[in-house]
Amino acid sequence: MVLEGRLFVSNKLIMIKEASFSDPSLRFSQELEKTLILLCKEMDIPAPMWMSKNTHEFAAFHQTIFFSGQYSEKVRFDKFQIKLIE
Repeated sequence: MVLEGRLFVSNKLIMIKEASFSDPSLRFSQELEKTLILLCKEMDIPAPMWMSKNTHEFAAFHQTIFFSGQYSEKVRFDKFQIKLIE
């Protein structure tokens, strides 16, 4: 699985990174969680709280957006978008 992450401040793109992880023994949701954590480490940001809206967006569009309110600590960006590449 490959995820692309994009960080935005005031609707301006400030960073794009990719992370990949593959383990055929894991379910899709477990693989997604591990890849998301790797992507967050790569981008030096905390992992966001995954909400039901994220599940619906990801299932429908293979992407979702996390807003600054979905973090337990203060972040330096307005939104974080992830998109499934593979």
